Amino acid sequence: MSWLRERRVALAGLTLFTLLAGDAWRYSLSWYGWGAIIALLGLAWLAVAVRERVDLRRVPVALGAVAAYLTLSIAWSAYPGASAIGVLVTLITGAVAIVMTQVLTLGDVVRALSAATRWILGLSLIFELIVATLVRQPLLPFWTSYEEPYPAAFNWSRNALLEGGRIQGITGNANLLAFVALVALIVLAVQWRLRQTDPGHEASLRRPAALGWIAIALGVLVLTRSATVLIAGVGVVFVLGVVLLARRRTGRARLAIYGAAVAIMAAVATVAVLLRDTLLDLVGRSDDLTGRLDIWSAVIGLAQERPWFGWGWVSYWAPWVEPFDDLVVIRGVTYLQAHNAWLDVWLQLGILGLILVAVLVLTTVARTVAWAVDAPRGDALDPAALRLAPVLLLAMLLMHSLAESRLLIEAGLLLLVWIAVASRRHELRWRRAEATP
Repeated sequence: MSWLRERRVALAGLTLFTLLAGDAWRYSLSWYGWGAIIALLGLAWLAVAVRERVDLRRVPVALGAVAAYLTLSIAWSAYPGASAIGVLVTLITGAVAIVMTQVLTLGDVVRALSAATRWILGLSLIFELIVATLVRQPLLPFWTSYEEPYPAAFNWSRNALLEGGRIQGITGNANLLAFVALVALIVLAVQWRLRQTDPGHEASLRRPAALGWIAIALGVLVLTRSATVLIAGVGVVFVLGVVLLARRRTGRARLAIYGAAVAIMAAVATVAVLLRDTLLDLVGRSDDLTGRLDIWSAVIGLAQERPWFGWGWVSYWAPWVEPFDDLVVIRGVTYLQAHNAWLDVWLQLGILGLILVAVLVLTTVARTVAWAVDAPRGDALDPAALRLAPVLLLAMLLMHSLAESRLLIEAGLLLLVWIAVASRRHELRWRRAEATP
């Protein structure tokens, strides 16, 4: 049945590509074309779930509670129609992630994620090169017609590759392309290390290919110059160091490492707040965090009007309903996220929802760290190098969530749910192994 499994890995790769670079489809094939692709992917995953008799109820309690609560929020939503759409999209994305955990191994998902990100990076560089050498001017999305002057943010490509500016690639967004590049770096580094420790493992990648694509991913990070992704990358490196150190210790020594790590993160966060202006100057960003302070102020003000239960879940802000239609407009661009996942949760689900999501994240962090550090006896399925992927991806998502809301939509949401469910499955497997004489 290896042929069937490979088809599922390919399906996962195409799904991840679509969720990471959705604008590539929307800008080239229109929203209708993108919708058709999403529908086909949904039907494909439904067929897989039916064939394998996947039980969508086998999820962590905290995840089930969050799903139930955001669904209930339709009842008190200020925009019930938009909430219903947002809830449906969120639940479908989560369901796909759950199916992936039950029909694909950790190695399969790493392979799919590696393929998806490499395709995005490669196509992005080719796309920007074509724009720079043949089009020679900013390129708007197809199927659109804007009256000049229009904001530069509306461009699919700003023709910046040879001009020294930040490239946007097929994603149409420099920060999102940088996000993809960091994901690629994580999975490629894991595959390269896996090749050294377990050369026969199917998820490993040959050294020349791994190093070549790592160089490309680093190059894209330089060309996008995303401060938020750079900071997330620093956090990933820190978590990697903590996990590798914890693997060499047991008992109280390991707990001391975790405690020291939390203390260091708290201290760094405090210093970052106190020296914000100096740090922003170092990374070449404005003192208003590229408009984020205005966005956060607007979101906080609106959230305080419905602090406990929120305005109702909508996921990505619906631009056709109040209050999102004109909540944040900066230089002609209407923003459709809070640029902070935690503020977005508070706005949409209130303090109670924020508590539920925090519990989900904290329990997932605990299980994922244990997954990276410990393995069931005789576990050959998930080698040590491979088990680094979930914890590093989760670290990236959480660091990134402080300046972006992509944790709650598309690929960010799928990866969060996948990690939450997969880490729970590992925990159960670990307990069974420990209970076996």
